Amino acid sequence: MEKWRSFIKNFQSYLKIERGLSKNTIANYSFDIERLCLFLNENNIDISPIKISEETIQQFIYHVSKEVNPRSQARIISGLKSFFSYLIFEDYRNDNPLELIETPKTGRKLPDTLSVTDIDNIIGAIRLDTDEGERNRAMLETLYGCGLRVSELVELKISDLFFDEGFIKVTGKGNKQRFVPIGSATQKFINIYTSTDRNKLKIKKGHEDTLFLNRRGSQLTRAMIFTIIKNLATKINLSKAISPHTFRHSFATHLLENGADLRSIQLMLGHESITTTEIYVHLDRKHLSQIINTFHPRK
Repeated sequence: MEKWRSFIKNFQSYLKIERGLSKNTIANYSFDIERLCLFLNENNIDISPIKISEETIQQFIYHVSKEVNPRSQARIISGLKSFFSYLIFEDYRNDNPLELIETPKTGRKLPDTLSVTDIDNIIGAIRLDTDEGERNRAMLETLYGCGLRVSELVELKISDLFFDEGFIKVTGKGNKQRFVPIGSATQKFINIYTSTDRNKLKIKKGHEDTLFLNRRGSQLTRAMIFTIIKNLATKINLSKAISPHTFRHSFATHLLENGADLRSIQLMLGHESITTTEIYVHLDRKHLSQIINTFHPRK
Protein backbone atom coordinates (compact mmCIF):
# COMPACT_ATOMS: atom_id res chain seq x y z
CA MET A 1 0.00 0.00 0.00
CA GLU A 2 2.91 2.37 0.71
CA LYS A 3 3.88 2.26 -2.98
CA TRP A 4 0.37 3.38 -3.87
CA ARG A 5 -0.37 5.97 -1.18
CA SER A 6 1.36 8.99 -2.73
CA PHE A 7 -0.07 8.23 -6.19
CA ILE A 8 -3.60 8.02 -4.72
CA LYS A 9 -3.12 11.27 -2.81
CA ASN A 10 -1.90 13.09 -5.94
CA PHE A 11 -4.78 11.60 -7.96
CA GLN A 12 -7.25 12.91 -5.35
CA SER A 13 -5.74 16.41 -5.65
CA TYR A 14 -6.01 16.19 -9.44
CA LEU A 15 -9.68 15.22 -9.25
CA LYS A 16 -10.45 18.03 -6.84
CA ILE A 17 -8.40 20.89 -8.32
CA GLU A 18 -8.27 20.16 -12.05
CA ARG A 19 -11.54 18.29 -12.56
CA GLY A 20 -13.56 19.99 -9.84
CA LEU A 21 -15.19 16.77 -8.60
CA SER A 22 -17.12 16.58 -5.33
CA LYS A 23 -15.81 14.96 -2.15
CA ASN A 24 -18.25 12.08 -2.56
CA THR A 25 -17.11 11.32 -6.13
CA ILE A 26 -13.43 11.51 -5.13
CA ALA A 27 -14.14 9.15 -2.21
CA ASN A 28 -15.72 6.64 -4.63
CA TYR A 29 -12.70 6.77 -6.96
CA SER A 30 -10.35 6.30 -3.99
CA PHE A 31 -12.36 3.36 -2.66
CA ASP A 32 -11.99 1.52 -6.00
CA ILE A 33 -8.20 1.92 -5.95
CA GLU A 34 -7.98 0.88 -2.29
CA ARG A 35 -9.99 -2.21 -3.13
CA LEU A 36 -7.34 -3.13 -5.69
CA CYS A 37 -4.60 -2.50 -3.09
CA LEU A 38 -6.39 -4.80 -0.63
CA PHE A 39 -6.51 -7.54 -3.28
CA LEU A 40 -2.76 -7.14 -3.90
CA ASN A 41 -1.99 -7.34 -0.17
CA GLU A 42 -4.17 -10.40 0.36
CA ASN A 43 -2.42 -12.19 -2.51
CA ASN A 44 1.12 -11.03 -1.53
CA ILE A 45 1.56 -9.18 -4.83
CA ASP A 46 4.14 -6.48 -4.19
CA ILE A 47 3.93 -4.14 -7.16
CA SER A 48 3.56 -0.41 -7.75
CA PRO A 49 0.86 1.25 -9.89
CA ILE A 50 3.58 2.07 -12.43
CA LYS A 51 4.53 -1.59 -12.92
CA ILE A 52 1.21 -3.42 -12.43
CA SER A 53 0.28 -5.49 -15.49
CA GLU A 54 -2.94 -6.10 -17.38
CA GLU A 55 -2.87 -9.74 -16.22
CA THR A 56 -2.86 -8.73 -12.54
CA ILE A 57 -5.71 -6.28 -13.13
CA GLN A 58 -7.67 -9.04 -14.89
CA GLN A 59 -7.18 -11.30 -11.85
CA PHE A 60 -8.54 -8.52 -9.64
CA ILE A 61 -11.57 -7.90 -11.90
CA TYR A 62 -12.34 -11.63 -11.93
CA HIS A 63 -12.08 -11.66 -8.12
CA VAL A 64 -14.41 -8.63 -7.85
CA SER A 65 -16.95 -10.12 -10.29
CA LYS A 66 -17.67 -12.88 -7.75
CA GLU A 67 -18.46 -10.34 -5.02
CA VAL A 68 -20.38 -7.48 -6.64
CA ASN A 69 -23.13 -7.00 -9.21
CA PRO A 70 -22.35 -5.93 -12.81
CA ARG A 71 -23.24 -2.28 -12.09
CA SER A 72 -20.70 -2.05 -9.23
CA GLN A 73 -18.14 -3.95 -11.30
CA ALA A 74 -18.57 -1.44 -14.15
CA ARG A 75 -18.06 1.44 -11.72
CA ILE A 76 -14.84 -0.11 -10.35
CA ILE A 77 -13.44 -0.62 -13.87
CA SER A 78 -14.34 2.97 -14.78
CA GLY A 79 -12.68 4.33 -11.63
CA LEU A 80 -9.48 2.37 -12.21
CA LYS A 81 -9.36 3.40 -15.86
CA SER A 82 -9.45 7.03 -14.74
CA PHE A 83 -6.64 6.44 -12.24
CA PHE A 84 -4.33 4.84 -14.81
CA SER A 85 -5.24 7.48 -17.41
CA TYR A 86 -4.07 10.04 -14.85
CA LEU A 87 -0.75 8.16 -14.48
CA ILE A 88 -0.30 8.28 -18.27
CA PHE A 89 -1.15 12.00 -18.23
CA GLU A 90 1.59 12.54 -15.60
CA ASP A 91 4.11 10.43 -17.63
CA TYR A 92 4.36 7.68 -15.02
CA ARG A 93 3.06 5.05 -17.44
CA ASN A 94 2.85 4.58 -21.20
CA ASP A 95 -0.21 2.34 -21.21
CA ASN A 96 -3.49 1.76 -19.40
CA PRO A 97 -3.72 -1.84 -18.11
CA LEU A 98 -7.53 -1.65 -18.30
CA GLU A 99 -7.62 -0.59 -21.95
CA LEU A 100 -8.75 -4.01 -23.21
CA ILE A 101 -10.89 -4.97 -20.21
CA GLU A 102 -14.55 -4.89 -21.17
CA THR A 103 -17.12 -3.24 -18.94
CA PRO A 104 -20.04 -5.58 -18.18
CA LYS A 105 -23.37 -4.60 -19.69
CA THR A 106 -25.64 -3.33 -16.93
CA GLY A 107 -28.76 -2.21 -18.76
CA ARG A 108 -30.85 0.72 -17.60
CA LYS A 109 -31.86 0.27 -13.99
CA LEU A 110 -34.53 2.68 -12.89
CA PRO A 111 -35.55 3.08 -9.26
CA ASP A 112 -39.12 2.55 -8.13
CA THR A 113 -41.29 5.61 -8.51
CA LEU A 114 -43.46 6.66 -5.60
CA SER A 115 -47.02 7.74 -6.27
CA VAL A 116 -48.25 11.00 -4.77
CA THR A 117 -50.23 8.87 -2.29
CA ASP A 118 -47.05 6.96 -1.32
CA ILE A 119 -45.25 10.24 -0.66
CA ASP A 120 -48.19 11.61 1.35
CA ASN A 121 -48.25 8.40 3.42
CA ILE A 122 -44.49 8.45 4.08
CA ILE A 123 -44.49 12.10 5.16
CA GLY A 124 -47.73 11.53 7.09
CA ALA A 125 -46.00 8.79 9.11
CA ILE A 126 -43.52 11.31 10.59
CA ARG A 127 -44.24 11.98 14.24
CA LEU A 128 -44.20 15.75 14.55
CA ASP A 129 -44.17 15.61 18.38
CA THR A 130 -40.56 14.31 18.38
CA ASP A 131 -37.43 16.48 18.44
CA GLU A 132 -36.67 15.69 14.79
CA GLY A 133 -40.24 15.60 13.46
CA GLU A 134 -40.43 19.03 11.86
CA ARG A 135 -36.90 18.61 10.47
CA ASN A 136 -37.70 15.26 8.88
CA ARG A 137 -40.89 16.60 7.30
CA ALA A 138 -39.08 19.65 5.93
CA MET A 139 -36.26 17.45 4.54
CA LEU A 140 -38.56 15.04 2.69
CA GLU A 141 -40.74 17.87 1.40
CA THR A 142 -37.56 19.52 0.05
CA LEU A 143 -36.25 16.27 -1.49
CA TYR A 144 -39.52 15.76 -3.35
CA GLY A 145 -40.47 19.41 -3.88
CA CYS A 146 -37.11 20.39 -5.41
CA GLY A 147 -35.83 17.06 -6.82
CA LEU A 148 -32.53 17.22 -4.94
CA ARG A 149 -29.78 14.63 -4.66
CA VAL A 150 -29.20 13.51 -1.06
CA SER A 151 -25.74 15.16 -1.07
CA GLU A 152 -27.35 18.44 -2.19
CA LEU A 153 -29.89 18.22 0.62
CA VAL A 154 -27.36 17.74 3.42
CA GLU A 155 -25.16 20.54 2.01
CA LEU A 156 -28.05 23.04 1.74
CA LYS A 157 -27.38 26.33 3.57
CA ILE A 158 -29.76 28.91 5.04
CA SER A 159 -27.97 31.46 2.84
CA ASP A 160 -29.00 29.35 -0.19
CA LEU A 161 -32.69 30.05 0.45
CA PHE A 162 -34.16 32.84 -1.66
CA PHE A 163 -37.80 32.47 -0.67
CA ASP A 164 -38.86 35.97 -1.79
CA GLU A 165 -37.74 35.10 -5.31
CA GLY A 166 -39.10 31.52 -5.06
CA PHE A 167 -35.74 29.75 -5.58
CA ILE A 168 -33.02 27.89 -3.71
CA LYS A 169 -29.37 27.74 -4.76
CA VAL A 170 -28.16 24.15 -5.04
CA THR A 171 -24.54 22.98 -5.26
CA GLY A 172 -24.49 19.82 -7.37
CA LYS A 173 -21.91 17.45 -8.83
CA GLY A 174 -18.53 19.02 -9.53
CA ASN A 175 -19.50 21.99 -7.31
CA LYS A 176 -21.74 23.28 -10.11
CA GLN A 177 -24.45 25.60 -8.84
CA ARG A 178 -28.00 25.96 -10.11
CA PHE A 179 -31.17 27.72 -8.99
CA VAL A 180 -34.18 25.47 -8.41
CA PRO A 181 -37.76 26.71 -7.92
CA ILE A 182 -39.25 26.03 -4.49
CA GLY A 183 -43.00 25.98 -3.91
CA SER A 184 -44.80 27.85 -1.15
CA ALA A 185 -45.73 24.60 0.67
CA THR A 186 -42.08 23.51 0.90
CA GLN A 187 -41.08 27.01 2.03
CA LYS A 188 -43.71 26.81 4.78
CA PHE A 189 -42.36 23.51 6.14
CA ILE A 190 -38.77 24.79 6.13
CA ASN A 191 -39.86 27.96 7.97
CA ILE A 192 -41.71 25.89 10.60
CA TYR A 193 -38.58 23.74 11.13
CA THR A 194 -36.16 26.69 11.41
CA SER A 195 -38.42 28.47 13.91
CA THR A 196 -39.06 25.36 16.07
CA ASP A 197 -36.80 22.25 16.10
CA ARG A 198 -33.71 24.00 14.72
CA ASN A 199 -34.10 26.92 17.11
CA LYS A 200 -33.75 24.62 20.12
CA LEU A 201 -30.37 23.18 19.07
CA LYS A 202 -26.95 24.16 20.36
CA ILE A 203 -25.30 24.63 16.96
CA LYS A 204 -21.66 23.60 16.56
CA LYS A 205 -19.18 26.13 15.29
CA GLY A 206 -18.93 26.04 11.50
CA HIS A 207 -22.50 24.74 11.07
CA GLU A 208 -24.38 27.97 11.80
CA ASP A 209 -25.43 28.26 8.13
CA THR A 210 -26.23 24.54 7.58
CA LEU A 211 -29.99 24.17 7.15
CA PHE A 212 -30.66 20.61 8.30
CA LEU A 213 -28.85 19.66 11.52
CA ASN A 214 -28.58 16.53 13.64
CA ARG A 215 -29.34 16.56 17.36
CA ARG A 216 -25.71 17.49 18.09
CA GLY A 217 -26.03 20.66 16.03
CA SER A 218 -23.89 19.60 13.06
CA GLN A 219 -24.51 18.52 9.46
CA LEU A 220 -26.46 15.34 8.83
CA THR A 221 -24.82 12.46 6.99
CA ARG A 222 -26.24 10.95 3.81
CA ALA A 223 -26.56 7.63 5.65
CA MET A 224 -28.87 9.24 8.20
CA ILE A 225 -31.25 10.40 5.46
CA PHE A 226 -31.32 6.84 4.05
CA THR A 227 -32.13 5.47 7.53
CA ILE A 228 -34.94 7.97 8.15
CA ILE A 229 -36.59 7.11 4.81
CA LYS A 230 -36.21 3.34 5.21
CA ASN A 231 -37.72 3.47 8.73
CA LEU A 232 -40.72 5.46 7.48
CA ALA A 233 -41.23 3.05 4.55
CA THR A 234 -41.22 0.13 7.02
CA LYS A 235 -43.66 1.99 9.27
CA ILE A 236 -46.29 2.24 6.49
CA ASN A 237 -45.52 -1.27 5.17
CA LEU A 238 -44.35 0.03 1.79
CA SER A 239 -43.15 -2.92 -0.26
CA LYS A 240 -40.96 -0.88 -2.65
CA ALA A 241 -37.20 -0.60 -2.08
CA ILE A 242 -36.73 3.15 -1.78
CA SER A 243 -33.97 5.63 -1.04
CA PRO A 244 -33.59 9.44 -1.08
CA HIS A 245 -33.02 9.17 -4.84
CA THR A 246 -36.54 7.73 -5.22
CA PHE A 247 -37.94 11.13 -4.21
CA ARG A 248 -35.82 12.85 -6.89
CA HIS A 249 -36.95 10.32 -9.48
CA SER A 250 -40.58 10.77 -8.46
CA PHE A 251 -40.21 14.57 -8.69
CA ALA A 252 -39.08 14.27 -12.33
CA THR A 253 -41.65 11.63 -13.26
CA HIS A 254 -44.60 13.50 -11.78
CA LEU A 255 -43.56 16.74 -13.50
CA LEU A 256 -43.30 14.96 -16.85
CA GLU A 257 -46.63 13.18 -16.42
CA ASN A 258 -48.29 16.51 -15.67
CA GLY A 259 -46.99 18.13 -18.85
CA ALA A 260 -43.58 19.65 -17.99
CA ASP A 261 -41.03 19.59 -20.81
CA LEU A 262 -37.78 17.63 -20.61
CA ARG A 263 -35.59 20.73 -20.97
CA SER A 264 -37.12 22.35 -17.87
CA ILE A 265 -36.76 19.12 -15.89
CA GLN A 266 -33.14 18.83 -17.06
CA LEU A 267 -32.35 22.32 -15.72
CA MET A 268 -34.01 21.61 -12.37
CA LEU A 269 -32.23 18.27 -11.93
CA GLY A 270 -28.87 19.75 -12.93
CA HIS A 271 -28.16 17.26 -15.73
CA GLU A 272 -25.51 18.44 -18.18
CA SER A 273 -27.03 16.44 -21.02
CA ILE A 274 -30.72 16.03 -21.80
CA THR A 275 -29.87 12.42 -22.71
CA THR A 276 -29.33 11.76 -19.00
CA THR A 277 -32.77 13.17 -18.26
CA GLU A 278 -34.35 11.02 -20.98
CA ILE A 279 -32.81 7.88 -19.49
CA TYR A 280 -33.56 8.93 -15.95
CA VAL A 281 -37.22 9.82 -16.32
CA HIS A 282 -39.47 6.78 -16.28
CA LEU A 283 -42.52 6.90 -18.54
CA ASP A 284 -45.12 4.20 -18.03
CA ARG A 285 -47.13 2.92 -20.98
CA LYS A 286 -50.35 4.49 -19.74
CA HIS A 287 -48.76 7.94 -19.92
CA LEU A 288 -47.39 7.28 -23.42
CA SER A 289 -50.88 6.26 -24.56
CA GLN A 290 -52.28 9.48 -23.13
CA ILE A 291 -49.68 11.48 -25.10
CA ILE A 292 -50.73 9.83 -28.38
CA ASN A 293 -54.44 10.21 -27.61
CA THR A 294 -54.04 13.86 -26.70
CA PHE A 295 -51.55 15.17 -29.23
CA HIS A 296 -51.46 13.00 -32.36
CA PRO A 297 -53.57 14.31 -35.30
CA ARG A 298 -54.91 10.79 -36.04
CA LYS A 299 -55.74 9.85 -32.45
